[in-house]
Amino acid sequence: MERIDRQIVHCLRYDGRASFRRIAEALGVSEQTVARRYRALRSRGALRVQALPDAAGDRTWFVRMRCRPDSTDALADAVAARADVSWVSITSGGSEIVCVTHSDPQREDGPVLHRLPRTNQMMGFDAFAVLHTHAGSGSGWLAADDPLAADQVAALRDGAHPNGAHPNGAARAIRAEDGPLLAELANDGRAGVVALARATGWPQSRVSARLEELLSARAVRVELDLAPPQFGYHAIAYLWLTVAPGELEATGAALAARTGTTFAAAVTGTANLLVGATCRDADALYAYVTTEVGGLPAVRQVEVVPVLHRLKQAGARVAGGRLMIT
Repeated sequence: MERIDRQIVHCLRYDGRASFRRIAEALGVSEQTVARRYRALRSRGALRVQALPDAAGDRTWFVRMRCRPDSTDALADAVAARADVSWVSITSGGSEIVCVTHSDPQREDGPVLHRLPRTNQMMGFDAFAVLHTHAGSGSGWLAADDPLAADQVAALRDGAHPNGAHPNGAARAIRAEDGPLLAELANDGRAGVVALARATGWPQSRVSARLEELLSARAVRVELDLAPPQFGYHAIAYLWLTVAPGELEATGAALAARTGTTFAAAVTGTANLLVGATCRDADALYAYVTTEVGGLPAVRQVEVVPVLHRLKQAGARVAGGRLMIT
């Protein structure tokens, strides 16, 4: 991975829909260079940009499924095939599956337990509801690699819609007729007006106006998803932390700001803070645990659960460390 590739990724971390022209101006290269390298990164499964409707009303669950080692792969593949499961990883040396799913608390069929496969190959599971998310960009681990200079960030600001959800919750601006538009944006968050008009059957003027409304209201959030192995990061782990309740907010916020943290979330259960860590190798993961986590006095206990391999990430299947994008 070359420096220009990483800097293009940094631009997309700030604004996933930034035009090739605006990225080229920020980096001082040609628009053709940016377009060519972006398409190469996407085609090799290194990155994906999605524009997704805000899910503020949904409840996110992390589920740990303990399995018989000889059945883990088949069970994980069955779980990954479900549309309502967005992340699936095999962990703990191959005896456990960790997945992420969502439910609507207002619906009777919302509980996650009703949607898991029923098989005697599953030895047990625990479900943890997310109470509060401190970080969720998923790509902060790359922040230290060839970061943008202040003037480059400034060049991206003009007309930008920074990635992420509205800090106070997205406006409920989604309409029933937005379905085809949202489906296309979920597949490719950088899709242009012409492609969106073709997919929806709308006039380009209507697509352009509606897209601007959704982005400005933060009813749709733009997210950049990266495949860590493609960038040289091979040690990924979940950290289940037990933190003094009165220090939970401060500890979660502190870890969310650390390089290497994919996300930090307060969860239900005995371990009340769940952290995702992405590091280059086992030595870097050890340093993260002993320094970044170990330096926080409110952390009473840490369980490190390494990811053996990932089958699904942000809704996309993963194979050989690559996002399988259609």
